[in-house]
Amino acid sequence: MGEIVVVRHGQTEWSLSGQHTGVTDLPLLPEGETQARALRGPLAGRSFVEVRVSPRERARRTAELAGLPTDTVDPDLVEVDYGRWEGRTTPEISAELGRTWSLWTDGTEPGDTPGETLAQVAARCDRVLDRVRPLLADGDVALVAHGHVLRILTARWLRLEPTAGALFALHAGSFGTLGHEHDRPALTGWNQAG
Repeated sequence: MGEIVVVRHGQTEWSLSGQHTGVTDLPLLPEGETQARALRGPLAGRSFVEVRVSPRERARRTAELAGLPTDTVDPDLVEVDYGRWEGRTTPEISAELGRTWSLWTDGTEPGDTPGETLAQVAARCDRVLDRVRPLLADGDVALVAHGHVLRILTARWLRLEPTAGALFALHAGSFGTLGHEHDRPALTGWNQAG
């Protein structure tokens, strides 16, 4: 039985500063390109039957530099639409609200875009998992995307509520593996890098 390899894109200007980057399409920083190239070695030994990539430039470039094909673009792998909080850091949002803010407990608010609930993102993740589960009988599947969406996808793989994604911090330019133990979904590796 294969594993799902979840790959977070390399460092961008906003991931470095902690700004929430949903709909904004930023390129990788030079450090992000180095991180992506470093993934080539650890991922080269896997037999991928499919690679699905977020349509955002940072994810597609990460896949390319990591030696993965980028022709299967999956819109369900885009990052959370943060709405009003796009481009803002957690400390900035907390200061504006006068209290501690967390995506996991407070969610998003409409802004230039409508924003998304965690349940909406989880529904997208469930669709991705429904598409790739049958492929695991033949080998591994790679999903190249973004921090929060991959954390929610991981929670859903483990049959947890989307808020459990808070437990799975995934560093820029790293990957995790979702597999099985005794026929049950399991987290088999996390925050691996080249």
